[in-house]
Amino acid sequence: MTKADLVAKMANEAGITKAAAERALKCVTDSIQGCVRRGERISLPGLGSFSTSKRKARTGRNPRTGQTIHIPAKTVPKFSAGKELIEAAR
Repeated sequence: MTKADLVAKMANEAGITKAAAERALKCVTDSIQGCVRRGERISLPGLGSFSTSKRKARTGRNPRTGQTIHIPAKTVPKFSAGKELIEAAR
């Protein structure tokens, strides 16, 4: 499903225009991104939770040359699927 498909489905199910559905979807995604950016955890029952995870600095290897490289520490987004989503996938 593409973003356009999702917007069309939201508009149809909610009985609103596609423009309103797209604004609502943008608001949701912007809110999730904002929470993740601030390091907050956001939980959506039935779907899952979004959070951040810290990766330690480590040593890696360039696969082309075999040379050892330093990979710096960083914070990455993380998604954990909820029970209902896991069950729906079965």
